[in-house]
Amino acid sequence: MLSYYVIDQIVIFCYGMIGAYCFGEAVVSPDDQRDKGFVMKKSILAVALLSAGLVGSAQAASFLNGGFESNSYAGWTQTSGFVSGNTGTSTGDLALDPASYTTNTNWQGAITSAGFDAIDASLATVRYGDHSVRVNDRFNNNSVNVISQTVSNYDGTSINFSWAAVLQSSHTILDSDIFGLKVVDGNGNVLYNATFSSASAPATFKNLNNGWYSSGWQDIALQVAKGGTYTISLLAADCPYGGHAGYVYLDGFGTVQGGGGDNGAGGGNTVPEPGSLALVGLGLMGAFGIRRRKAA
Repeated sequence: MLSYYVIDQIVIFCYGMIGAYCFGEAVVSPDDQRDKGFVMKKSILAVALLSAGLVGSAQAASFLNGGFESNSYAGWTQTSGFVSGNTGTSTGDLALDPASYTTNTNWQGAITSAGFDAIDASLATVRYGDHSVRVNDRFNNNSVNVISQTVSNYDGTSINFSWAAVLQSSHTILDSDIFGLKVVDGNGNVLYNATFSSASAPATFKNLNNGWYSSGWQDIALQVAKGGTYTISLLAADCPYGGHAGYVYLDGFGTVQGGGGDNGAGGGNTVPEPGSLALVGLGLMGAFGIRRRKAA
């Protein structure tokens, strides 16, 4: 996609062509004017084609099915597999790379409806609306589940969402059930990173006194630049030995805090886009053409 700066420079160039054509015709010969008219006709066609492309490129967007209210995974990418080896690092980060899971062979998640969690009876399974997603489940299937979505030309100045994790007490920070939730921009800068295993959870999660820990719902609001590209990725994995499980609920991705999630239509204030400005230039060209025909 062309950057806004490049698009703006193209539009400025087009306006320059209009000015040169309109104000220059009074000081050139009739033959030169005829030649200029031919060039201008070609220029108008070129700008028309360019404008059509720019309008599509500049279309603002938001998360598709950000709150899973379609009762489906529409708009999201699911991948999964089987865990083996360490799940965490000595610093508590993920040892599992979400990008390394490219197929969906062991999905244990589900779209949830309103109700309460089977392990934490006080935890609502939906934060907003009628549905959320649960990534992984409470049974150890040696599973790794990943869900992700990328949005370009984001139509908002904040990314808002909620998550809740339930982790079964297991081993060390190297080999416990674990999850990692990350938001990055188009340049790879990490805007948000929440990584917890059942070994690190006791410091911050609620002990359910049944061998499990629960985070409760966590509401997140990230300030971001409008028009950027952003990717959300959530990985949840069991421990590698077939004995302990962990899962995470996710809900409400959108431009409005507490709004329950967007559905691809955009939620921010409407501002003029470079593609629209190009169409304005095209309209001015048409007006000047009409004036010249009447003068003839």
